Amino acid sequence: MTTTIDTTARINESDLRQMYLDATIHDLGAQAHNITQRLHPEPYRTYVVDRNINYANWCTAKCIFCNFKADPPGMASGRTDLPTGYTLSFDEIGKKIDELVAIGGTQILMQGGLVPKDGSIGLTFDWYLDLMRFIKREYPQIHIHAFSPPEIFAFHQLFDMSIYDVLAKLQEAGLDSVPGGGGEILSDRVRERIGKGKTLTHEWLEVMRQCHILGMKTSCTMMFGHIETLDERIEHLRLLRELQDESLARGNGGGFSAFICWTFQPEDTPLGRLKKLPVNRDATIANAQNGKPGASRTGHTDDDANAVGSDSPGSNTKRERPLNDGEHLLLADAHEYLTMQALSRIYLDNIPNIQSSWVTMGPKIGQLALFFGANDMGSVMMEENVVSAAGTVYCLDEKEIRRLIEDAGWQAQKRNHYYEAI
Repeated sequence: MTTTIDTTARINESDLRQMYLDATIHDLGAQAHNITQRLHPEPYRTYVVDRNINYANWCTAKCIFCNFKADPPGMASGRTDLPTGYTLSFDEIGKKIDELVAIGGTQILMQGGLVPKDGSIGLTFDWYLDLMRFIKREYPQIHIHAFSPPEIFAFHQLFDMSIYDVLAKLQEAGLDSVPGGGGEILSDRVRERIGKGKTLTHEWLEVMRQCHILGMKTSCTMMFGHIETLDERIEHLRLLRELQDESLARGNGGGFSAFICWTFQPEDTPLGRLKKLPVNRDATIANAQNGKPGASRTGHTDDDANAVGSDSPGSNTKRERPLNDGEHLLLADAHEYLTMQALSRIYLDNIPNIQSSWVTMGPKIGQLALFFGANDMGSVMMEENVVSAAGTVYCLDEKEIRRLIEDAGWQAQKRNHYYEAI
């Protein structure tokens, strides 16, 4: 079925839901691609050469989709599958940046875990400030894209400072921008189940709001394909678009520069061990036509959602039930990824750039994403630790990324954080 929604005007959440249920993936791709071509008529598609540096892996959060964290001393989570904790020295971080500079890199994406209140791992706020100063002194040409909203919010709590002051002091010391990590799904129902101990929805958004007040360009993200409903995905996008409207109206240059979505990687994670529901698009459409609320392209209805404690009308389970092996996952495949990326491009009309997620989807789907709303192939990413800890190991060098872009029919153009050609 082909949707008749006019995407030349701003669409609402009901429109988006209808498009998800009614439109073919080919129609969605064509509409998203037309929007991308209008926003980015240049003969090239972009990429950035950067490096992920995880300066520490100690973390107090209890995310059941993560295999990278280590429990801080005295705060054992009971998981026996976690790695040993570490904190990199400034010299070790410097050596990683040296390797990045040697291949022409321009940016580092730096994130760690949420530090404990007792100071047992020795990371004070002065340590973070000194780290920023060290990098800017030794590598003034490197853009520092660092500290996800959950980290910033933890600094605000632990060091008894306002979010604004935390960001302002880090910015003064050398922080250039903040990544959209920790976004997952902006629904407290989901966040309390899969990422306990991290920011709630309003806290994540408030960190980004304060970044934008300071004039920072940040990214925003969505990780889907786990326990969320279609309506929660749509609400996530609505919250991002509303905050971007607010930030752009301020007129100081702050705002979201890009959106990146990717699919949950289940391998060897506690969340990934939950039972999976089958993908069944025919059942999805039948449920939607029969008026069942909450139907999604993966065959997930609100009846299924009740298995993970849905807050949908008529559900009596709500938040009483913890996650357990009797509950279910709805993993997202390549079809679902391309669908959501296309819908994101159509809906997020105020966010200029969409990144392809080849890191989780692989190079071929990453390339195909350039025809489903993406104008950027993301990062060469000479190091990645968090996603790979969950079993995803795709890795591309600059030559391969350039080949993928050129084989798709564009020129390959290296960029900086601000999507400026360099």
